[in-house]
Amino acid sequence: VWIFGYGSLVWRPGFEFTSRKVGFIRGYSRRFWQGDTFHRGSEKTPGRVVTLLEDCGACTWGVAYEVRGEQIAASLEYLNMREAVLGGYDTKLVKFHPQEKDAEEPILALVYIATPQNPSYLGPASEEDIAAQIIVSSGCAGHNIEYLLRLADFMRYFCPQAEDEHLFSIEEALISILPCLYYTEESLEET
Repeated sequence: VWIFGYGSLVWRPGFEFTSRKVGFIRGYSRRFWQGDTFHRGSEKTPGRVVTLLEDCGACTWGVAYEVRGEQIAASLEYLNMREAVLGGYDTKLVKFHPQEKDAEEPILALVYIATPQNPSYLGPASEEDIAAQIIVSSGCAGHNIEYLLRLADFMRYFCPQAEDEHLFSIEEALISILPCLYYTEESLEET
């Protein structure tokens, strides 16, 4: 079984796997439209994490993990709790295209996608509003800023040829806000 990750799974799968491949799926765009009140936020300040939006001309880069034998049940049980129960995601089957030049056919992979019907779905917002929400959110897995920056780093280092305007626009908005927060905190300490 192959499992495709496009958010925190790209750097922290949390389950045992046999192999991993960087690549992409077609027909979806990655969006920071899913709320998170556990891993990267709280009930009071929900974080923003990514989901996939059907988009016929787009592709989303990430990592596919191959799980075999006993790894299958353990990984699916773990991901069901992490992504479905706590995250509000549904599973779908997609065609994954490995980045490797010698790859032949696409690989069928499971992917977790949050839909507008789940209670944690936040939907669209401006890049600035999403960045502002990310800055103030933190959960059991860490700060929401870490989530955004690790995802941007993954794209930059493992998929330099790929474009993800939504992701990089939010990163840019976050970076433009951070110096203001730093200056304000320093000013408050001096008074």
